[in-house]
Amino acid sequence: MLRSTSTSMILVGVLAIIAGIVALAWPGVTVLALVILFAVYAFSAAIAQGSRAFSSDGFGPVLGHLLLALVDIAAGVAAIAWPGPTVLVLVYIVGFWAIAGGLAEFFTAFAAGETAGTRALFLLGGLVSVAFGVVVLSRPGVGALTLALLYGLFALVYGVTQIAAGSQLRSVGQNVDAVLDHAR
Repeated sequence: MLRSTSTSMILVGVLAIIAGIVALAWPGVTVLALVILFAVYAFSAAIAQGSRAFSSDGFGPVLGHLLLALVDIAAGVAAIAWPGPTVLVLVYIVGFWAIAGGLAEFFTAFAAGETAGTRALFLLGGLVSVAFGVVVLSRPGVGALTLALLYGLFALVYGVTQIAAGSQLRSVGQNVDAVLDHAR
C-alpha cells in the first residue's frame, strides 16, 4: 500500500515539474490552456445543468437548469471564440478574488480570541493578497503572464515537495516492512 502511494506521489511530482517547466518556458501557451480549461469547465457545467433539468420534477426547476445550461454553453463558446477577452476577464476575477480574500483575512485578524502571532499572520497574508490583487488589476495584460509564471513556479515547488514526500514515504514503507519481517 505504501509503495503504490509513494510511487503515485513521485509520479505526480514529476508531472508537476514538467508542467511547471512548460508554464515557465511558454507562459502564453499556459494562458491559452487556462482559457481552454475554462471552456471545458463551462461545457461540463452545461452537461450537468442539462441532466439536472431532465431529472427535475416541476417546470420551474427544468426551465432554470436549461437556462443555466445555455449560459454555460455560451460562456464556453465565447471563451473559445474570443480567448483574449476571456483571459482578461479571468485576470480580473483573480484580481478581485485576491483583494476580497485579503480583506477577509485582514478583518479576520481582529476576530475575538486570536493570539498575537495568528493575528500578525492574518494581517500579513491579507496585505499580501490585497497587494497582489491590486498589482494584477493595475496591469491585466501583464497579469495574465504573471499568473502563468506564478503557476509555473508553484508547480515546480509542488513537484519537488511531492517527490520528496513520496521518497520519504517509500523509505518509511521499507522500514515498516523490515519491522514486520523481523516480528514474524
